[in-house]
Amino acid sequence: MHGAHGYLIDQFIKDEVNDRTDQYGGSLENRCRFALEIVEAIVNEIGADKVGIRLSPFADYMESGDSNPKALGLYMAEALNKYGILYCHMVEPRMRTAVGDECVCPHSLLPMRKAFKGTFIAAGGYNREEGNEAVAENRADLVAYGRFFLANPDLPRRFELNAPLNKYHRETFYTSDPVVGYTDYPFLESTA
Repeated sequence: MHGAHGYLIDQFIKDEVNDRTDQYGGSLENRCRFALEIVEAIVNEIGADKVGIRLSPFADYMESGDSNPKALGLYMAEALNKYGILYCHMVEPRMRTAVGDECVCPHSLLPMRKAFKGTFIAAGGYNREEGNEAVAENRADLVAYGRFFLANPDLPRRFELNAPLNKYHRETFYTSDPVVGYTDYPFLESTA
């Protein structure tokens, strides 16, 4: 489930955009109700072992911010345990805007990671070394790479070899022309 980046679920859970006065607005529990009802419905339909969710409690994409993102992220991480879903994928607090700009941030995903009982995936501007460190220090089970993967379809191999990465060009991401875009980045030459 995509519950991040200002999309519908994110708009329900964030208090700076959710101005509802019914059972889906106001308190943290009410704002998160919609997301958790969706999780429950999907789990009941296909099984918890096939369900994961992406959340960005600290981000304010499309003006969907929250006044207490740490409490929001922690509440969702704890509430999701009830459903036994496969993973919770959260975006680092340092990744705040739609263009992916990093900022200095005193917050961390560690409380959410400790609260969630399933596989915890962190995302948000990690490089190879930072990703390895996050897993080694038990701050995440897995680390997701977006921009680097788009520019380097062979990213696992490049990481394995500690090889140089193609620089990504945001203007080529997700173009409407299937011939250009992220598919035109060069692959690593074989070392075998």
